[in-house]
Amino acid sequence: MQKHFSPYILGFFIALGGALLARWLNSPLPWLIGPLLATAITSMLSAPTKSHDYFRRAGQWVIGTSLGLYFTPHTVQAVISYWPYIVLSLAFTLLLSGFNTAALYRWGQVDFKTAWFAGAVGGASEMANLAARYNARIDSVASSHSVRVLIVVMIIPFAYKFLDIHGNTQSPITLAYQFSYSGLALLIVLTLLAIYIFQKLNIPNAWVQAPLLVTLLLTSNEIHLTHLSPTIQSLGQLFIGWSLGSKYGPDFFRRAPRYLTVSALVSVAALVLSAGFAYLLFLMSDIPLSTLILSISPGGIAEMTITAKVLMLGVPIVTAFHVARMVFVIIVAQPCYKLLSPYFEK
Repeated sequence: MQKHFSPYILGFFIALGGALLARWLNSPLPWLIGPLLATAITSMLSAPTKSHDYFRRAGQWVIGTSLGLYFTPHTVQAVISYWPYIVLSLAFTLLLSGFNTAALYRWGQVDFKTAWFAGAVGGASEMANLAARYNARIDSVASSHSVRVLIVVMIIPFAYKFLDIHGNTQSPITLAYQFSYSGLALLIVLTLLAIYIFQKLNIPNAWVQAPLLVTLLLTSNEIHLTHLSPTIQSLGQLFIGWSLGSKYGPDFFRRAPRYLTVSALVSVAALVLSAGFAYLLFLMSDIPLSTLILSISPGGIAEMTITAKVLMLGVPIVTAFHVARMVFVIIVAQPCYKLLSPYFEK
């Protein structure tokens, strides 16, 4: 029994040590980036560590629940008013996915179906599942998304810290709500019930979207059960970072080095293109550029919303953009592949 649990115990303490070290070094997002780097490095060095899927789900629950607490009635109305820019961002997402696919197909030495699901700017697990359905190379798809998320998570927070970009140091939501154990217990019950329904309906990313929907509906109707304490939020970020870092095994960089190099370069180019498009939307709207860059960036919903939440930069707007993109990519990924595949597959 002890041997069974020891990899998870070791993995947790490595992730915690990474978070504390990153905090001591005054790193941006220490509870996310610290565990991610510490776990990735030790995993690539063949350390006997693991991160169970339960921890990742717990982290996703914390992120989804904490995001929903930002959607007050006033905030919901403000986000709805930005729908034209969200639609434009979805069109850009499709173009960016096409750019990623073309680059991976041309220089990454993979077939078109692998390049398409690896280049689509969607959730890694959803794209990997679609890749398996069409017999694409799942390892290449998963590794490409891992590289993209790692690069985005490393570049944006450090760039924002260097430029001293942040919002209010204290969230008005946290100041307005009180922590309640009974409220937390009720919130857990309601969100777990929603997660169960989402999973039965095969709705993707249920552990983020279901708690987000429940807390959004409650908060937008001015029903405030509790807020999540800083300790709970830090632990959720640690679980997310630990889960991301554990995906980097000892053979990660030895596996198709040319493909991983191309994936890294494509991810950097996609980040630059996204920043450029964010600037165009900035010229058209009244949304701050710092918020738009987080909203348009090709990172995952958990990582980008964590960044927005920690830096207090338009959390509801960033959340709305990323949720819309995630749903959009899941809907269009298969039809677009079927439409394009006859031209590239023989």
